[in-house]
Amino acid sequence: MRGKRGRPRRRPDVVLGDRGYDHDKYRRLVWDLGVKPLIAYRGAEHGSGLGAQRWAVERAFAHLHWFRRLRIRWEVRDDIHEAFLILGCAVLCWRRLNSAVVH
Repeated sequence: MRGKRGRPRRRPDVVLGDRGYDHDKYRRLVWDLGVKPLIAYRGAEHGSGLGAQRWAVERAFAHLHWFRRLRIRWEVRDDIHEAFLILGCAVLCWRRLNSAVVH
């Protein structure tokens, strides 16, 4: 299988951000890591297109909050919380696949 030469990239190519991160300090930090920042500017009109990609992430968090155990973190141990998070993701994927097969 062919791909890009060299060590596999561990950082993303682009980072999306909303108007709350519109500051030169944050842009410089991201650029110094070798990542291109796509941060909405304050005062700019809506419709930059960033919301369409961020909406998918926000929707995923909203779906995970359907599970009460994930909405408020009761577990002290990280491994148990991560196990519930993985279980919640698996249930959401199963429901999505199950509804796609039925329709």
